[in-house]
Formats: sequence, C-alpha cells, structure tokens
Amino acid sequence: MVITKRGLVLSAAAVVLTAVTLANTGCSSKSLASLNRGSPKELVDEVWQIIDKSYVDGTFNQVDWKAVRNDYLNRTYTNDEEAYKAIREMLKKLDDPYTRFMNPEEFKNMQVDTSGELTGVGIQLTQDEKTKKLVVISPIEDTPAFTAGILAKDIITKIDGKTTEGMDTNQAVSLIRGQVNTEVTLTILRDKKEIDFKLKRAKIEIHPVRKSVQKSPIGEIGYIRLNQFSANAASEMRSAIKDLEQKKVTGYILDLRSNPGGLLYGSIEIARMWLKEGTIVSTVDRVGEADRQTANKLELTDKPLVVLVDGGSASASEILSGALQDNKRAVLVGTKTFGKGLVQSVRGVGNGSGLAVTIAKYFTPNGTDINHAGIEPDFKVELTDAQKKDLRSDRDKIATASDPQYAKALEVLTKQVTTGKTGNDQVESKPKAASPKPTATQAKPSTAPAKPK
Repeated sequence: MVITKRGLVLSAAAVVLTAVTLANTGCSSKSLASLNRGSPKELVDEVWQIIDKSYVDGTFNQVDWKAVRNDYLNRTYTNDEEAYKAIREMLKKLDDPYTRFMNPEEFKNMQVDTSGELTGVGIQLTQDEKTKKLVVISPIEDTPAFTAGILAKDIITKIDGKTTEGMDTNQAVSLIRGQVNTEVTLTILRDKKEIDFKLKRAKIEIHPVRKSVQKSPIGEIGYIRLNQFSANAASEMRSAIKDLEQKKVTGYILDLRSNPGGLLYGSIEIARMWLKEGTIVSTVDRVGEADRQTANKLELTDKPLVVLVDGGSASASEILSGALQDNKRAVLVGTKTFGKGLVQSVRGVGNGSGLAVTIAKYFTPNGTDINHAGIEPDFKVELTDAQKKDLRSDRDKIATASDPQYAKALEVLTKQVTTGKTGNDQVESKPKAASPKPTATQAKPSTAPAKPK
C-alpha cells in the first residue's frame, strides 16, 4: 500500500500484504525496471548500501553494520539463490520483519496496480513484530474470507495444514494465492481456539467508496463507507462528498472500520477534503522529521463529522482518523485502531528482485506514534462476538440502529448538530503528546506486538 515518490515506493502500511495477487505497491516504471547488474556478490552489496543509507534505525539494531558488510562480501556466491539466502540472513540482524528482500517472483507479485482486479481470498496480512506470527489486519468486504467469518486479529497458524511457524508474509501470500475456484484451508487461532476455514479463491473487485443518504432525527445525513485507500479512493471520495453536499445533508458519518489502509497520498488527499487547515501527518526518519503534510484550505465541507474506527482500521486509516481527531475536526467512535505506522520504500534491486526498507515512522499532528499506540476513539463502543457475527451475516444492518457503533456515531453527530459544536470540542480534551524529535536510536521501529491494530 504505497505511493511512488522519487523513483521509490513509499508504504503507508508497515509491509501489509494482501493474500491476493497483489500487495498494493503502485510501483513506477522506473522502480520496476530490471537493471542489468552483475554478480550475486554485487547484489548483496547493493542491498547493504541501501540499508546503510536509508534504514530508520541509525544503530542498525545495535549491530556493527560495516562489519556485516565485510563478513558477507568475503563470502563466495556461485548463484543468485545463495545471494538471496545471504541477504535474508543479513537483514534478520535488524530484527525488523518489515524490512525484507523479495526474489523476482515475489517482487513481481507486488507489482500489480492497486486499481486492478484481485484474485485470492481477500485478507490483509501482517506479521507481528514481536511474536512473528501472521496476523489478519482485516478481511476485505464481499470476499470469501469476509463471508466465511475471518476477523481482524485472527492469527493464521496453518495454510493447507502447513504450519506458518517461521513463515514470513511473502511465503504466506504465495501459499494462499491461487487459481480462481480452487480451495485453500486456513487454520485460525482465535481466543485460544483453532478454527479451520475452507475458502474458495475468487476474483475480487474493490469498490473503495460507498455512500448513502440516511434519515435521522436531525434530517438527512451523509454516510460514507471507505473500504480501502486504493488508487481511485480519493476521486471517489471527492465525488461522494460533492454529491451529498448537493443533497444538503446536515452532517456526515465516515466509516473506516476494517479499512486496512492503502496509498499514503490517498489519505492525505482525503484529509484535505475535510480539513481547512492544520497538519495531517509527519514522517520522522533516523535524523529527525523528514516530511510534514498539511491541509491546503480547499476543504469540501465544514459540516459536522463523526468517524467510525475499529481494530481493523490500519495505516492510512489511522493517518486520516488521527488527523481529523487531533485537528478537532471529527469525533471518533468505535475501538482502538490497529497501530501500523511505519514508512517503507520498495525498490527494484539486482535483476528483477526487490527490497522493502523501513525508512521512517508516522506521527499524528499531536505527536502520537501510530505504530506504537494506534488511535484511541473519543467514544469507545465494543461489539460482542454475537453482534459482529450478526452484522457480518446481514450486511443490511450495517449503518442502522442494529449497528451499535453506528448508533453511537449518530447520537454524537446529533449532539454536534444541535449544540453547534463540531469536531471533538464536545469531548473531554486529551493531553497533547510531545512533538516527535527522535534520535537515531529512538527512531528504531517498535518491537512491541502489533496491537489490534
């Protein structure tokens, strides 16, 4: 889930891969070019050089990185496979599952445009930074995984009976992917119980934005469901807001539940549709703040806004919800977000291989480290397992009185409209975090478990 910038691909999700035939990279033609580089040893050194120049932790996990180079360049490599193995061994010293090497086949699987048609079961995967277990960020709506009942925070322990112990996301995606109408069985660990899900692979279309006009005690309101920050999400969001504005809605509920993220600039563009001014997000690399994105006074509406989030709201969803919350533009309702806020560059190396490198972290305007803390809602509304199952089995109940989180959002929006207070001025103010000024060591990616995120 990425953007192209300066010939690289920057990720708004900390190496969040989809168990479909893409990982949402949006790579540029420059980054995809297979450069005619030389020997396997040159590939090893190329990877070392990239890490040396751009890795987020200047201490390299307290490893003598120059000694690592000497060690691996003094070895003999007779073929590419030996170099691949050495590179992966070298990268393990960083203790960062999101900095990873991809052989040509794995890298090719990342080079599908985010607006394309997907093939698979429709789950978003990541790897827990501490336990290294494969964790479901969220199922994609209207996919085999969603219909079968796979949930955010589920741990995949087996794929077709094969244990995922020691398996990274690339390997898992390769096993889960497959031809349309073929089956794959995922063994899920949930609440200390293992459950088998037999899923039939399918072609999956993602429609990022859905909108509707909802009746309410305060008149008609605009409900917008954003499923993913794909390539056309911003344009569809712009059209949705403009259409709802023409219908004279009194306020909005923006639903980001189970939205696993996507393109970084998509979240920034969409934030600017709601914000007149203020910081949207900051990225901090190993030497300090690298970039700060702000609103541009081109907002489409200033009407009251409530945002729905949950444990499946990740990366770009957290950037958007954090920006709206910190700027007091919106009230957040639901549960704590997933907590993925690492920036990555993805580039081609060698003859068709690829390298993803963690280069920075995301911080909200008030300085919240998204990767460490996630985003806390202003009003917490937990759903029981029975309620989750009910909403999954009958999608028509979502965004109705039968949806407890939506019902609370409508209550909050009603208060906003009737009191004239927009944004989270109506809730108790939270202490402001200190502005992020990390040292090289402090900027190291968090090794805490991916908090249901």
